[in-house]
Amino acid sequence: MLSALTQLLIFQLTGEIIARGLNLPVPGPVIGMLLLFIALVLRGGPGPELRTTSQNLLQHLSLLFVPAGAGIMVHLHRVTEEWLPLLLSLLISTLATLVVTALAMKLCQRAPAAPEEQP
Repeated sequence: MLSALTQLLIFQLTGEIIARGLNLPVPGPVIGMLLLFIALVLRGGPGPELRTTSQNLLQHLSLLFVPAGAGIMVHLHRVTEEWLPLLLSLLISTLATLVVTALAMKLCQRAPAAPEEQP
């Protein structure tokens, strides 16, 4: 598990170095995730240890929302002062996500299906 976590953190660090070194507007972890995806495609998928570690991280993903919730409670006065821009941004981003997801689904449905293997 330790080597799989180290591998994930190395990809994140590499993405961060690239993002800051090239002054890119993309967050470093996103670049690191893209690099990890490329590495996994080239390798033919994750190994058993990385697969198990990733599943364990996903099972405990909700714990990562605790710091965000604590931050909201600490800065609740700002939320009450700026509720309208927050509400508008939440509504617009939710609507945009729904539209993009619907368009992606329509595009996927139009794509020809792969032929099924017959026994």
